[in-house]
Amino acid sequence: MDLAENILLTQVGPGTPMGGLLRRHWMPIAGATEFGETDRIKPIRLMGEDLVLYKDLSGTFGLVQKECAHRRADLSYGFVEKCGIRCNYHGWAYDQTGQCVEMPFEDTVVPQAKYKDKICITAYPVKLHAGLVWAYLGPLPAPELPDWELFNFTNGFRQIVVSQIPCNWLQCQENSIDPVHFEWMHTNWSRRLVDITSEHGPKHLQVAFDSFEYGLVYRRQREDLPEDHTMWTVGRVCLWPNCFFLGDHFEWRVPVDDENTLSISWFYARVPREQEPYVQREIPTWHGPVVDPATGRWINTHVLNQDFIAWCGQGKIADRSREKLGLGDRGIQMLRRQLHDDLQAIERGEDPKGVIRDPSRARNIPLPNSERTYLAEGDTFAGIQAHRAFGAHLVRFVFQAGQPKAVWDQYCTAMGIVGAEIVSDDKVISI
Repeated sequence: MDLAENILLTQVGPGTPMGGLLRRHWMPIAGATEFGETDRIKPIRLMGEDLVLYKDLSGTFGLVQKECAHRRADLSYGFVEKCGIRCNYHGWAYDQTGQCVEMPFEDTVVPQAKYKDKICITAYPVKLHAGLVWAYLGPLPAPELPDWELFNFTNGFRQIVVSQIPCNWLQCQENSIDPVHFEWMHTNWSRRLVDITSEHGPKHLQVAFDSFEYGLVYRRQREDLPEDHTMWTVGRVCLWPNCFFLGDHFEWRVPVDDENTLSISWFYARVPREQEPYVQREIPTWHGPVVDPATGRWINTHVLNQDFIAWCGQGKIADRSREKLGLGDRGIQMLRRQLHDDLQAIERGEDPKGVIRDPSRARNIPLPNSERTYLAEGDTFAGIQAHRAFGAHLVRFVFQAGQPKAVWDQYCTAMGIVGAEIVSDDKVISI
């Protein structure tokens, strides 16, 4: 890849081709439970734009530009009203469409002038779904917000994890179509972090890649798994354009700007049959650290934290002109070709891959899922304990460091685990 192509695929700001492509998709930008009775406003940067996300007193979410139209004061220090957000400098108020609805002084002295009707700031559509706050920053009309099948599975404990990653979104997403890294970054490295003399884990024998309506699929066969294992027959999904779907959870890589990414993950854990029926009232959201404050080094003990190290180790923006791709990187090449195809589709006035316009097709959308039956039908507590992957989840949260004790306790209550102490984040995961 030459430098010009690398710039094309990594720049996400307003007016850039890739920024225009990504803006044509709904993006998760926060967890709904981040907004409580008092914490109702947060500044947020998305695709190079400084914005303010808020929840007004009626419970409606809004996403507007950071600066008030009056004297450019910072609206993230404003306050919410029954409908909309108000600037703390002179009291100008805006609704969720960005329309100015009140200018206190002007409305008092010259109400007939209706100055406020002439003022509107940038605002973007926001929706609440599956405990996530979603935003659409692209041209209108907005497409449908996909309702993925996993969102509708019952009897499950859900949690949302947010992290700030200091690198470009594309090197994060390329990880979603890179099966061989599991063998080395997660299995072998984890073993060596525990024991420097540990032997390597099972090898990959073959990998395959396919395209489907909502993204790409990779399939992998390891020497310790039979040929009819679902990792080879079904695989995992590089969900278009910036998500990784692994059967029981989603991982979105939302561009903040060219050099920073918001990692937002949504996890589902099916409770044991002994705990059914289980209804979760709200989905907890927590922020996962990426650096150990005691050492200043990257946290390397959990699955996603290990991925963060790989992504950021490539630099703020990976220089793909210097890379040497191997046989296992065919998926990476497919991903890049699809991005080019999407850019060409937009130039022709067409929708890029994965955009849904028909509301009837946007509901309860199934994705290739190697664990669909298991997650949909459930199992006993003993069955979950014996499961090759999910059994480890009963002992600790393996995906990211920093899970609050309160969330672990909620999980244990949902799963029927009695007296389990949260495992120290210093302990390396075992895969």
